[in-house]
Amino acid sequence: MEDKTLKNLMDGFAGESQANRKYLAYSKKAEKEGKINAAKLFKAASDAEALHAQKHLEVAGKIKSTQENLQDAVAGETYEFESMYPEFIKAAETEGNKAAINTFTLAMEAEKVHAKLYKEALENIDETEEVFYYLCPVCGNIEKSVPDKCSICGVPGSKFIKY
Repeated sequence: MEDKTLKNLMDGFAGESQANRKYLAYSKKAEKEGKINAAKLFKAASDAEALHAQKHLEVAGKIKSTQENLQDAVAGETYEFESMYPEFIKAAETEGNKAAINTFTLAMEAEKVHAKLYKEALENIDETEEVFYYLCPVCGNIEKSVPDKCSICGVPGSKFIKY
């Protein structure tokens, strides 16, 4: 594949992925405001953007074996909590932006858990017993059982979403 096409596929993936998340956030906001038709449109567009992003990633050859995908996920999560978020936190501290410090810190702590879970999945890749995961809807922490409260942000375990 030509370098320009690969770059374009990856740029398209990034843009479509961002649009997916942005439209999903817009959908949730419209729903809270009682604007049901706008909420549904944003949700449908969000799902469409996710389809585009996935196809771009697929054509770019970036979706590999589950083992390789888990290794990539470990590397990505580790980069985020070791390098990316600490730098973001320092900048936010310099600028005195407490809300940004908080969101970056919560995400950084959740990324540590994600990396650990991906490593476990990699070590147990051939395990056939089904595992359930529970997502904290506030900070993104993931647990393998419902906690009394989130170890990162303190939200009650009853709020966690089962996968």
